Amino acid sequence: MSQDARYDEEVATQRRARLLGLTYFDTSAMRDKPLYKDLVPLPELYQKRIIPITADKSNLMFGITNTTSQQTVREYTQRFNEYRTSFVLISDAGYREYMRLYDPPKQIVYENINIASADDAQLLKKISETLAQVRADDILAYLVKQAYNLKASDIHMENQADYVRVRFRVDGVLHIIAQLARDKYHQLMSSVAVAANVSTDAPDAQTGHINQTYRMATGEDVTVNLRVETVPTVYGQDVVMRLFTMQMELLSLDKLSLSPREREVVDDVIKHPTGMVLVVGPTGSGKTTTLYSLLNTLNSDERKLITLEDPVEYFMPGIVQIPVRGDVNAAGFAEKLRAVLRLDPDVVMVGEIRDQDTAKTALQAALTGHLVLSTFHASSAAAALTRMIDFIGVNPLFASAMHLIMAQRLVRRLDEATRQAYQPDAALKAQLQQIIDSLPPGIQKPDITNLTLYKPGKSADNPFGYTGQLPIREQMQMTPGVQQILRLSPEQITTDVLQKRAVEDGMLTMLQDGILKAIEGVTTIEEVYRVVS
Repeated sequence: MSQDARYDEEVATQRRARLLGLTYFDTSAMRDKPLYKDLVPLPELYQKRIIPITADKSNLMFGITNTTSQQTVREYTQRFNEYRTSFVLISDAGYREYMRLYDPPKQIVYENINIASADDAQLLKKISETLAQVRADDILAYLVKQAYNLKASDIHMENQADYVRVRFRVDGVLHIIAQLARDKYHQLMSSVAVAANVSTDAPDAQTGHINQTYRMATGEDVTVNLRVETVPTVYGQDVVMRLFTMQMELLSLDKLSLSPREREVVDDVIKHPTGMVLVVGPTGSGKTTTLYSLLNTLNSDERKLITLEDPVEYFMPGIVQIPVRGDVNAAGFAEKLRAVLRLDPDVVMVGEIRDQDTAKTALQAALTGHLVLSTFHASSAAAALTRMIDFIGVNPLFASAMHLIMAQRLVRRLDEATRQAYQPDAALKAQLQQIIDSLPPGIQKPDITNLTLYKPGKSADNPFGYTGQLPIREQMQMTPGVQQILRLSPEQITTDVLQKRAVEDGMLTMLQDGILKAIEGVTTIEEVYRVVS
């Protein structure tokens, strides 16, 4: 940290101390810093975020940070009641400086994680031992760096009875990476909690965001950009961290693996930027990447784009991005959306439509000349449409406002170097033929008389047989046939009825799209059925 940055942090801490009614102490002015290693155990210094600064026969002075709990202050006052105990507020930089003295960085060889062998007991032990030796900040930076290298989407830390399990989600599948001792996990959680602005002992689930650069003991800088979700469990507080790794140049429609047919539909949205576009799918299905790619394409000097997000995942120049706290209730979120609409935007992106009031406000915006982009949790495009009708009721203006509903999933892509060909049996061919026969008009139906399918192979470098992911999609448009269904009474508008009519009008379902991709040899039948039941 530069001297100017340290000075600014000390000034901010001094101001915070005045607001809290605490005594401020500037540790940067201390030339010699005595260490009292027998007074408080090292794990406790990490967990409680407290530092003994001075001690003699009668007096103890502890340094606390902005995140040290009042319970800790009361606990230490009672524990050291034979002393006159005082507590002063120190900066986070001062705390970290002290911890480097109490727990000096060790010369550790940071082994790269090989996900292909992560289930191997010997490697699991090796990585666990590495994590056991490094300081808390380095654990987080090391895990994030390895996750980036392996193209993982999430890091899961799960409390078990005797240890904490660390797993990476790679290509949609979880792989165990390491086991952490509880004391080390508490140190890691303290570091995560401070950076993400969450509590280590909250009784409810929390959401936070980390976006900063860590200097590891090796001297390497690691940029950490994560969404942090915590939840209390039987054995402790579990954490799932979603990695935000997307680069601006990758946020392009050309990078979305859109077929010519799908791209034509999306290009129509770009040419006529009004109405509502919903991207539908579960967590980790690529919804946010699709929305940001649309935003990036629409972004120009002639348009005003505003987003409401919880949290802001990618920072995009030229776009007004407004973070919304996760604890804002439905009425508060809808009111924020109405306030955004008064700012005269051309395009509005709502991170997720979660409630009736937000759905109605977004619909009204789409009817008044705005393009509204949002995500929605539903199993299919037709299911999303029926859920939206549940929110807003049967409304003749709804079909006019809705432009496109695009549902998607991600399946693992076969490694072409190791994939293995096989001939499907008669039962599977009959099943595939039934799906092919249901393809909408305008889609060329493949001949499966002499069909060759593929399954994953193995190699020393890739024993799983997959490399990366690809999307399977369905795009529901408000065709005359679909609009006709929407004029029926509410009890007649079902997901099955809507999907059947959309297919008759030319929509390719996710299952059909996935089966066609499996027939092309880019994924497997089993993988398609894994993600589309």
